Amino acid sequence: MERFEAGTNIDGFELVEKLQSGGMAALWRARNPKFDFPLLLKIPFLDPGGDVSAILGFEAEELILKRLSGPHVPRFAASGGLANVPYIAMEFVAGAGLADVVGRAPLPPDEAARIGVEIATALAALHRQKVVHLDLKPENIILAERGAVLLDFGLARHAELPDLLGEESSVPMGTAAYISPEQVLGERSDPASDLFALGCILYQLVTGDEPFGRPATLAGMKRRLFHAPKPPRDVDKAIPRWLETIILRCMEVDRSRRYGDAAHVLSDLRNPDQVVVARPRAPSSARPWDAIRNLLGRPDEKALVGKPASSRVQAGPPIVLAAVDLANGNDALAGEVLNETARVLAARADSWLACVTVLKTEIIADTPSVDQSGRLVYLQRLVALKDWARPLHLPEDRISYHVLEAVSPADAILSYAERNDVGHIVVGARSSSAIRRHLGSVSTKVVARALCSVSVVRLKAVEEQSRGSS
Repeated sequence: MERFEAGTNIDGFELVEKLQSGGMAALWRARNPKFDFPLLLKIPFLDPGGDVSAILGFEAEELILKRLSGPHVPRFAASGGLANVPYIAMEFVAGAGLADVVGRAPLPPDEAARIGVEIATALAALHRQKVVHLDLKPENIILAERGAVLLDFGLARHAELPDLLGEESSVPMGTAAYISPEQVLGERSDPASDLFALGCILYQLVTGDEPFGRPATLAGMKRRLFHAPKPPRDVDKAIPRWLETIILRCMEVDRSRRYGDAAHVLSDLRNPDQVVVARPRAPSSARPWDAIRNLLGRPDEKALVGKPASSRVQAGPPIVLAAVDLANGNDALAGEVLNETARVLAARADSWLACVTVLKTEIIADTPSVDQSGRLVYLQRLVALKDWARPLHLPEDRISYHVLEAVSPADAILSYAERNDVGHIVVGARSSSAIRRHLGSVSTKVVARALCSVSVVRLKAVEEQSRGSS
């Protein structure tokens, strides 16, 4: 990993002071005479053997942050691409970190409600811009003079942009203490997920406890689908019933019972006299039998969570997947795949393009993660994929790039296509050989098993020349 020190200049940004950093990126105070506001530079960690999600998160945040505006997000300044030094330059926001405030919890209910108003205001502004944060937690919130400012959009989802993280993986993404039930099940599209996290934060502010702890396993995170946290007033009777009602409604597992939008939460926090306080449920003789039924067979998890309540969630446009082999560089076959991709896109003007290449890994031997110069092979391939697609001249909201690491390229392509409901695949076919005839080529497997239409690009002239020489 490249090391930086104070005084280093990156594209005109001078690094001034290193700040406390997270696990995915280094944070630096910086200055640049072109900008009239304080600056922060975020430089992702690209260690060999590190988590490639740091790269995906960096690209997602860069795409989203430049589209956001208003007082509740940092101002975007500039960014650097992966081919040189990747970074995002943004406004440095001064204020009290909510993580420090949470350290003083439990807080008086009126102070907790006031903070809730600020966060709900920020979420309402974010959701109006078609963005779901998906990693709302105290560490990502600054209480500034202008209100709550939301930070770190590396896990966020923009409704009109490709979901770089979600397209490659269905594993839960978020912080275990605040992640919503639907995120645990792999869904990344509903603004109500941020409202669940807001409920967790409010719970922590008034009780001093995290409602679900910090489970380290998927099974531990799934417990929130079946086990509600202790009601806040069971921890402290001084907590008003109206505030407990808001908190528990934010944390409803069933999204039809949860708040549908941040504006509604904001209204209830500002008008406690209008909050309808639910009566305590009377004991039911049927409940022991319900518990026994749950032990014998739990209900469908997705049915528990329900469908998104928000009308903002919309399906994205159909996806064309271009699977290109760049192991030998941008060769003639890669060029033909590009030409065919352009033809398909011209006939499907409403589609966006997912560019996919596969880094083949070994089953037994270790697969090198860096080349002879020490540069990440994954990063090299990602840059090469972007270079390959550049002649298409697609706007960045119509294209995404994915380097998949797999033993079987065909399985990786098919898995991606099925998970993302791809409408069409363009794939190249290498010349025939005894091994390919025996094991089956990548293109043959894709054609045989794909659930959508497939265009196979073949270099006939190259094949004939190869057969003649053999």
